[in-house]
Order: sequence, then C-alpha cells, then structure tokens
Amino acid sequence: MKFARLFQPRNPLFWLMVVFNLLSAALAWVLRTWPLSSFGLFLIGTLALANAGMGLWLAWRLVREDPGQGPAG
Repeated sequence: MKFARLFQPRNPLFWLMVVFNLLSAALAWVLRTWPLSSFGLFLIGTLALANAGMGLWLAWRLVREDPGQGPAG
C-alpha cells in the first residue's frame, strides 16, 4: 500500500473523494460559524460526518487499487 497512489487525477474516484472532503470541510465551517438549532446541528453534523466517511472510504479504495487498473466496482 503506497500513499502515492492516492493522487490519481485520471480516476473519477479521486475527484469524487476531493468533492466529498471539500463538502465535509464546508459543512464543518457552517457548524462553527452559523447559529443553528439543535436539529440543524444534528443534521449538518451528520452530513459532515457522512461526507468525511465517504471521502476516507474512497481514499482507502484509491490507495489499495493499482493505478493502472482504473475504478473497480
């Protein structure tokens, strides 16, 4: 397992991982800066954690697969 495999700009999973991680960062920023109700905190927090989890899962898939293999199902 090599972390250099994480950077694969030709693989759509790489860009999906980037989008999930940027979205979770934006949601975390919303949590810190906006005054939200308890339901809003729960909803945005859950979405931020889910996005971070999906980003980590996609990163794990990218690190584990061979770069020449392409996206695997």
